[in-house]
Parts: sequence; structure tokens; C-alpha cells
Amino acid sequence: MRIQVRECSGVQVSSIKYHVLRFTHHASIPHNDHATYQSVFRTAPLMIDINSVGIIGAGTMGSALAQKFAQEGLNVVLVDMEDSFLNRGLESIKKTVKEGVDRGIFTDDKAVEILERIIPTTSLQKVAECQLIIEAVFEDRRVKEDLFRQISSIVPADSILATNTSSFSVTELSTSVSNPERFLGLHFFYHAAKNRLVEVVKGDSTSEYVFKQALWFMQRCGKDPIISRDSYGFVVNRFFVPWLNEAVRIYEEGLATKEEIDAVCCGSFGVGMGPFALMNATGVLIAYHAQKTLEDGFGPFYQPANTLREKAESNQIWAIDELNSPADESLVKSIADRMLGVVFLVCGQILDEGVTSATELNRGARIGLRWRLGPVDLMLKIGEKRVQTLVRDVCDKWKFPMPNSLTIGAWTLEFVTSEKFNKTAVLTITRPEDLNALNEAVFHQLGERFADAEQDEDIETIVITGLGKAFVAGADIKFFVTNLENGNFKAIKQFTELGQKVLSTIDGSSKKVVAVINGLALGGGLELALAADVIIATENAVFAFPETGIGIYPGLGGTVRTPQRIGKGLAKYLIYTGAFVNAEKAIEFGLVDGVMSFQDVMEMFYGGKSIPELQAIALSPKWQAIEAYFDTNSLKDILAEKVKRQECLSGEDVAKIQSAIMRKAPIALRVVEELIDGNGRVESELEKLETVFATEDALIGLKSVGGKSPRFKGC
Repeated sequence: MRIQVRECSGVQVSSIKYHVLRFTHHASIPHNDHATYQSVFRTAPLMIDINSVGIIGAGTMGSALAQKFAQEGLNVVLVDMEDSFLNRGLESIKKTVKEGVDRGIFTDDKAVEILERIIPTTSLQKVAECQLIIEAVFEDRRVKEDLFRQISSIVPADSILATNTSSFSVTELSTSVSNPERFLGLHFFYHAAKNRLVEVVKGDSTSEYVFKQALWFMQRCGKDPIISRDSYGFVVNRFFVPWLNEAVRIYEEGLATKEEIDAVCCGSFGVGMGPFALMNATGVLIAYHAQKTLEDGFGPFYQPANTLREKAESNQIWAIDELNSPADESLVKSIADRMLGVVFLVCGQILDEGVTSATELNRGARIGLRWRLGPVDLMLKIGEKRVQTLVRDVCDKWKFPMPNSLTIGAWTLEFVTSEKFNKTAVLTITRPEDLNALNEAVFHQLGERFADAEQDEDIETIVITGLGKAFVAGADIKFFVTNLENGNFKAIKQFTELGQKVLSTIDGSSKKVVAVINGLALGGGLELALAADVIIATENAVFAFPETGIGIYPGLGGTVRTPQRIGKGLAKYLIYTGAFVNAEKAIEFGLVDGVMSFQDVMEMFYGGKSIPELQAIALSPKWQAIEAYFDTNSLKDILAEKVKRQECLSGEDVAKIQSAIMRKAPIALRVVEELIDGNGRVESELEKLETVFATEDALIGLKSVGGKSPRFKGC
């Protein structure tokens, strides 16, 4: 028998009572009824059920946003002034969706569904049926203000309005909006259907309720939001655009060619495209306008370089030849120092002004710009003294005071957050730029946040979840590879001991612990989930133990807690084969206790939904057969293909299972069998650690992650 959920009823997560506000526009508030609007939002419900989004502007950004929201199952009204603009935008969407089909991201049916959800129109009136309207027109403040006046006269007062401006003040734009409490900034990044970053900007008038709705909705739509105070350039453009501008200054001073500058920047910042190539891709004119806005807000240092202005006014792109790194190392250092100094200066100002946190500043560059290392990573790598020297050179030149936030104490990266809602503590792993991979910092912070919640007498339930498209996608592979190559097995053992200690604390908690799996739960992520009392999956959750396929084994309790939950046979199936299991299958054999929509999960976090009541059900004949197959056949027999056949398992089923196992690391497989059949103590996994990690297969497998499937030697 296995545990499974039949319905959502039972233990209450929180006694706060909310309901979902489901907009029906025949009952919406008139656009000019400000008093009623304020009354509604003083008694606001927990979550708005947004099902229709209006996008104004069918250009590069608007068409990409339309595609993204349609992909997420929402109806989209795409508005532009002329049919020709709409047709161009739709062709761009069709092209990108077809690329998705060709790459296996979408099925043909899904592609058709995406396109059918997008309604193109030249009538602005059509957005009156949308709960959220996003402006994505050209960066012209007067155009945006006129547009929002028109929208305000059309839509109900409870519709949320947002600007995708990359540089203008949200507060200043809000003066063109009736009921500015429902107005905020949602700054997306190119390509908006693929790039997960969005800056959520709260203007002076934006209500806290609307701000939270936007944050939740962005997460529901697969975005990784960062929070920005309303300041010109917000977070990413505030340092990225001066980075572009400084490259042009170096070029126009005759110190280096465009190709040399791009080459040095690619190496120094770990990026695939240098500043000149990036301006060509995203628009020289856009870079100029963004820099001009920063100059208006912050003064002469931000003044656009003359060559940038000339290039923008001529509507030309940069002529770039093949990248060519300077032969003179002193020139390489000079370029790198200037580019790094400008970024560090602006990031110091951002932190001084409280525009955002060091964590979200770093995440903005990692996700939005795809920098291998974010600005804070770079500062930590270079060191406090060197950072201050580079910034001082810039400050002396431009007569700036040194920012205060150029010390290591200002560069703390927070990877686990804690929120308290009545009797529930929600711990969120917030490292989406690395799929929430477990490293020492994450374990230490998770242990600290969990201990705080455990000691809080008011807390009855502790929820653990992740930000982004992963709950936790395993441990940090680079950590293992680096230490194996350096022969530092001690570090690997200490890391494993730390992880086991944190997970054992969670497992032994006297409080109800709920793991909410919002995406990938792989390896160590699944082991973390198994330490909870209840495992809830969202509809897009995926579970797997990929370790034996990369030469190692689950060492954070996976060989003990998995059989405790689903039995030894099914535990062997999961770990031997490395099978990826979706939420629907996971509930069939008791790996998870319930499947909920993102909407329901959010209500469970913050009140109004209960933790699912657990009910026992029998395994289906197919899962019984898989369990019996692994219960009655040893690993040796399986590998030798001398197995006892099971009813309900076809020859094809058995062949697939055996084929999957044959591709795994043999030593790791044998250790897994010993551990699952062993004494049931998590600490036993430590005793086998060196046996497996000292093998050639471990290094071969770990280094293969992200590349071709490894060929194991069995040694």
C-alpha cells in the first residue's frame, strides 16, 4: 500500500481566510470609481486569477511577451496601430514557435494552441477584457504617457497596468494613470519568451497588494523576478548601459579597436558577446536612449559617448570584424580594469541607494545578461582591495565620492529566504540562476533558516520550496569536479556530512514539514524533499536520481529515505535507472502526496488552502510488477539478463529497464544495492563515499554533465 492524495482537505496551513478573486468584467469597477477601487483593495483577496493579458505594441518585445503568456496557457490581446505591425509581430512569433517545435520544446499541437491564444487587433478597446495590461512600445515618454491616459479611460479600475520601460521612472509615468495604485513596472529582457528575468518595480503609488500580485504572477508564468526600487535604469540597465558606454569611450579615445574591446570583455566578464556585438543585437538606438535617460537622472558620468550618439542618430550598427584580443597584456589589463571599474562603481551606487539587494543585483546579470559571473561574484573573486582601487580610479576621474558598499560586508548573497504567515514559515531556496543547486552556502543558510522556524513557538508548519524552474536540481557539480581534480576528497566528505546533518534535522523536526516541488527535483533536491513529512508537486514537477548515470550515488539519505517512502523495489528502480518521473506518475506510486496548481500552492502558503489529506491506495498492476522485478532480481542477475519475468511487464518494458541500467556506472550501482539492502542508516552512505568518488568513473561522469553521455570503465 502507498500514500496518495484524493482531495485537498485536512490540516489547515493557516487560519487566515482568503478567497480567490476571479475577475468577471460585467461586475468590474468602473474606470473612474476611485473610491470603490480603494475599498476593494483594502480588503483584497489573496490572489487574482489572471487569465487574459493585454500587450500594447507588437514589436520585438511585445511579440515575445505575447508568445510567452500564450505558452503559459493565457489568452493574449496583442494591440498595435497598424495591421502591418501586427503581421510582422505574428510572423516573429511563428518563427520562434517553429524553432521550438524543431528543437522538441513544443509539440505541433502545442504550437497551434499557442498561436490560437493570441488575438491581434488594432483596437485598443479590446484590452478592456484583460486583467493585466502591459505597455511595450518605443522608449518615448510622451508616447507612453498618452497611451496610459487612453488605457485608463477604457479598462476597469481593477485592471492592473504595467510598463515595460527600461529606463523611465515608474512613479513619473504613473501620473498618466487613473488609480495609480494599480500601476507598476515590469521590465522584461530580450528575448522575453526565453529570458526568464523580469524586474518588478514598485512606484511611489503602487499598492503592496498589486506589487505582490505581479511577483506571484511572474513566478506562475515561469519568470525569475528581481525587485527594484523605482530609480532610473532600475537594476540591470543601471550598470549594463554604462558598461556599453564605457566601451565606446575606450574606442573613441583610440586606445583599442572594437574587436579588441569585445574580446577582452568576453574574457573578463565570461560573456559570449562583447558590448559592440550586443548593441548590434539589441539596438544601438536603444542603448543611446537608455544612457541619455541615466544622464538626466544621475549626471555627467552617464553622458552618452559622442560616437554612440552619432551612431544612434545615423541609425547604423557597428561594423565589427573577427574578435582580436590585444597582444599587449598591459592593454588587455587596461581595458578590463576600466570596464570592471565602471561596473563596480555603479553597482556600489545601486547598493548604497537601496535599489536592490546584492543577491538580486547578481542574479540580474546572471539571468538577464547571461554573464557567467555576476558583478557581486566578480567583486568577491577579485577582492575588496582590488575592487576599491579600480573604482577609485573612476571616481577620481569623474569627481565622484566612493560608494560605501564596496566592502565584503555589503556583498552577502542570500540563497534561502524565510517568510512567516500566521502559523506557517515558508523557506524558499533562491538561487534560480544555478537551478537552486545545493552548495555549502545554501546548506548553511537552509539550516539556519530552518532552525529559526523550528524554534519559533508560533510556527506549526514549515514549507520548503524553490524559486524559478527548479525546486533543487541537485548538488553543485562544479564543486565535486574541482575537488576531485585537486585530490581534495576531504572537502567532498565535509560537504556531504553538512548536507546529511541539515536534512536529518529537517527529517527529525517536531513540526509538520512540507516540501513544495515547483519544478526539477533532481538528486540532492529529491533527497531534500524526502526529508519532509509531505511532498506536494506542482503540475510541472519532475523527479529523478541521475547520480548513477554520472558515476556516483545519492549520498544525502536517498538510499535510505526513498525505500522508507516507496519501498526497496521502487527505490532501486528510481536510482538504478535514473528515470525522470513527472508529477502525474510520481503520485501513482506514492513518491509525492499531492499535485496542485501554482495558484492553489500560493493559497496554501498564505492561507485559504489546506495541506492535502493523505489516503492510502494500492499500486497499479504495472507499478506492482516493477516493484516485484527489483525485489526478486539482484543487480547481478539484472546486468546478466538472468531475470525472473513479471506479469504486466512486457519484454519491451524489461528491455528498456535493463538498457537504462547497463548505461550506468557499475561500481555506483553495486554500492546503491548494498545501501538499500543494508541497515537503513543515513550515515552508512558516508562509509561508501571514498569508494565511489575515488573511481575514474566518478570524475568521468561528473565532467560529462551538460555534454555527451559518459562511457564508464568500471574502475
